[in-house]
Amino acid sequence: MLARIFPDRFVPVLLATILIASLLPVRGEAVPVAQAISTAAIVLLFFLNGVRLPRDEVLHGIRNWRLQGGNLLYSFGAMALIGLAAQVATAPLLPATLALGFLFLGILPSTVQSATASSSMAGGNVAASVVAAALLNLIGVIASPLLFAALAGSAGAISGAAALRIVSILLLPFIAGQVAQRWLRPWVLAHRGAAVFMDRTSIAIAVYVAFSAAVVGGIWDQLSAREIGVVFAAVAVMLALAFGGAWTLSGAMRLAKPDRITMLFAGAQKSIAVGAPLAATLFPPAIAGMVLVPILVYHMAQLILSAWIAPVLARKSDAVP
Repeated sequence: MLARIFPDRFVPVLLATILIASLLPVRGEAVPVAQAISTAAIVLLFFLNGVRLPRDEVLHGIRNWRLQGGNLLYSFGAMALIGLAAQVATAPLLPATLALGFLFLGILPSTVQSATASSSMAGGNVAASVVAAALLNLIGVIASPLLFAALAGSAGAISGAAALRIVSILLLPFIAGQVAQRWLRPWVLAHRGAAVFMDRTSIAIAVYVAFSAAVVGGIWDQLSAREIGVVFAAVAVMLALAFGGAWTLSGAMRLAKPDRITMLFAGAQKSIAVGAPLAATLFPPAIAGMVLVPILVYHMAQLILSAWIAPVLARKSDAVP
């Protein structure tokens, strides 16, 4: 029963992380230590992503320019505009930093493992899914903060210190992972379980530290039940637009069914693996926790929705003669 409710094991991990941060947030002298651990975990996360994402497959997959171009335009174009619209719609109803989180959600790249796994389960083009995830995340490290700065106005201004942190904590470890790929990628592929565990532990640490600061800052005192309901409603609308829009656009582009499935999950899903570190880099801790609320809700909901959609698409593909 739990497997049906939470088809991805990371969903209860995130829920537990939020619960622990709410009950036992980091306080006082422990905060600098926790932030240092979170930074180290983020560096490890992006280093492993650099090791894992295959350069050869990326270069080969770029040849499918219609699919990959559609993915890029949808993920960083249409989804960014959907996030901006959600921010504008919720601004009169929510605290400003929480509404800003919807724009932040919209500019993030796609997931890697989840989008590829969902595409595989649904009968999509798995090789293209790997390439799409790689391209979106490679570009997203640079494009996401730039898009946020362009669309958020003064609220998204990136200081020199923040830009330096993005380069040193996100981009340089990723590049180092790409350089070390020749020697380390076979080990990572042979120990996928350990690599996934380190990935998810790093994300959970970043979420815990950011959300702890928000709890200490009074997030639960600031948010009413009505405002939490607004967040869930806005996320539900964004999910419907994201998945519906990706499927409609791929049909309008006359893509083959496997490529349409790839674009559905690569275009509509959003990555907490990039979102949590980027929020910790761009915002002060107390603000980062509030900004992360929409992507936390969206990420858990997209995993559940994708796990329900994928078998339906697989059955329809099997039924086609």
